[in-house]
Order: sequence, then structure tokens, then C-alpha cells
Amino acid sequence: MLTKFSANKLKDVLAEPEAPGLDEPYFIIQSPLTKENMTVILSGKNGMEFNKTYGFFHNFQGILIYKTLYGQGIMIIQKNDERGEAKEVRIISLRPGVEIEVPSGYGHTVVNTGKNFLVVVDNAIENDENIDSDIVKSKKGFAYYVVDKKGEIAFEKNPNYSFHPQITSY
Repeated sequence: MLTKFSANKLKDVLAEPEAPGLDEPYFIIQSPLTKENMTVILSGKNGMEFNKTYGFFHNFQGILIYKTLYGQGIMIIQKNDERGEAKEVRIISLRPGVEIEVPSGYGHTVVNTGKNFLVVVDNAIENDENIDSDIVKSKKGFAYYVVDKKGEIAFEKNPNYSFHPQITSY
């Protein structure tokens, strides 16, 4: 099954929701046979922010595994406290062959910082019981936005969080 994500949906989590951006920022192809998902994130920007997925926190027991097939980008992995404030933020560089494990209770989003498609495959079980995007929507994204500052990748604090932990990169 192919799911297209529209610019209107992504506006919920953007730094500049009314700025010009991509009409269809990403697609997810779900395989009912293998229980895997392939996400294709287009290159480009939504305002000053690099194109990304909506993001979510997963709460099923187990680890989400993401493998980068093509392109380059960044995955933001975030752990929140019981009030929904960020208490840990990890940044992981994505390039072909990189595999990432996202523990239960953590949130994540995938950001395309490259010039081509960014393609990742994951084992996420897509259902309402396991995925929580409410906190992402209420905070308008994760604790940091990945933005373009004079041609360089930079991290801008999301003002909807009262605390911005130091970013750890892997």
C-alpha cells in the first residue's frame, strides 16, 4: 500500500508552517507480506527547514530498526519526560548501509539533508496502539528543527519546548 503525505499534514510539525515547501514531502510503501515499510523522503526544504517525516513516538515493546538504502540525511531520536519535555536528543547521520535502532518509548523523525531522495526501510508496526504522534503535533515537532543556515546544516530550538537538552551525535 502506498501512502502519500501532503504538505498540509506536515505543516503541523514545521518551524514555518506557512512558508513555501514541497507539495508531497514523502511517501511510505507498506508491505503486508514482510511487515516492512519503505519511506521515500524528497530532497528540498519547507521554509528554512530541510524536508522531513512527521515523526512519532513508539510504545510497543521492542526496537524499531531503520536501514538507510539511498541518500543522506539525519535521524533525530528523542526521549521525553512524563510532561512531554525533551530530556535526551540524539542525532544520527544517515547514508547507505547505516542501520539504526530506536528503543521503545523514544520518538524519531527522518530528515533529508541531501540532494537526492532519502530512502529508509523499517519494521514499524503501523497501528494506532503503537504509534503516538500527539506530543509531536502538540509541540509542533521535536525539540530541534534541522535548518539551512547560509548553506550549512544547523539545529534551531523549537520554542514550544521549555528545555532543550544538549544534542548527542552518533
